[in-house]
Amino acid sequence: MRSVLVAAMTALIISLICTPAVVRLFRRRGYGQEIREDGPSTHATKRGTPTMGGVVIVGATVIGYAVAHLLVIGQPNRGPTASALLVLGLMVGLGVVGFLDDFIKIRKQRSLGLNAASKFIGQFVVGVAFAVSALQFRNDNDLTPASDNLSFVRDYAAVSLGTVGFVIFAYLVITATSNAVNLTDGLDGLAAGSSIMVFAAYVVIGFWQFRNSCVLQPELVQCYTVRDPLDIALVAASAMGACFGFLWWNASPAKIFMGDTGSLAIGGAFAGIAIVTKTELLLIVLGGLFVIETVSVILQIGVFKLTRKRVFNMAPIHHHFELAGWVENTVIVRFWIIAGLAVAFGLGVFYAEYLSTGPLL
Repeated sequence: MRSVLVAAMTALIISLICTPAVVRLFRRRGYGQEIREDGPSTHATKRGTPTMGGVVIVGATVIGYAVAHLLVIGQPNRGPTASALLVLGLMVGLGVVGFLDDFIKIRKQRSLGLNAASKFIGQFVVGVAFAVSALQFRNDNDLTPASDNLSFVRDYAAVSLGTVGFVIFAYLVITATSNAVNLTDGLDGLAAGSSIMVFAAYVVIGFWQFRNSCVLQPELVQCYTVRDPLDIALVAASAMGACFGFLWWNASPAKIFMGDTGSLAIGGAFAGIAIVTKTELLLIVLGGLFVIETVSVILQIGVFKLTRKRVFNMAPIHHHFELAGWVENTVIVRFWIIAGLAVAFGLGVFYAEYLSTGPLL
């Protein structure tokens, strides 16, 4: 537990201290955000605000995790694990894709960066590399970081996807989650604040899985067959702390935006953590706000193509409420409440399953 606190506090301090320095650096270099021409008129004042702040979130997360391990040198079986390194690799990899997207926006002075095909290729390469690797690296207990079974709060052994099926499924989870966070990142602090809650939930889940591991307590009916749950809790704690520190400067009025660098990286971290904790479908509940944002875009596009009419004033749905007259801070806080309720419900489902007489299946 001490390592979890160290990881979170280290990432928090680094993010809190380094973000202003990054703001000054990006201002000097002119790395300012371009604003959608069809967006709410109130966003025009945000043009030029430094972006690509996700580099701080990613860097603080990696350093927080590393420092937590440095403090436990000499303790047996406490080195970096394959599961955690894969999740961090996924986070960094998608962060690089997002960085390229942001950099092109800045260079070409437009609100669109990488074209759809290029972003798809980047997400495909990073996602498939993670999925394939997650089925490797067996430990002494013959566990790999991921399982090719479908998972909700634990593996459903009766629903095996097979190796190819798992790789496809994992790629879809990674792409959908990273894009969902990207869509949510449209208001000051909205994505960062909501992400903190989801990462906090995975700190609890990882630590709970560690305390009730089948390796430590094989006699438990509800024990978890997760390879490195405590180390995943460290990653989640580091990411949570990094987002907390960043939110201090990203809160309205934002001094810096995370950009696609941050949103794709955070989404990748969510997906990676869900896959290695075997809670892929539970992520839909925990990330309920991100699901709502994504569904609003799908509905808007689908209905418009069929009927030439719009369901919302503008999508994603947070812009709908802005155009309906809600003040930006009101939208942010109310959406944070929705995110918190989704996380609380997801944790309730997770714990209720543990209290049940046995696994769901």
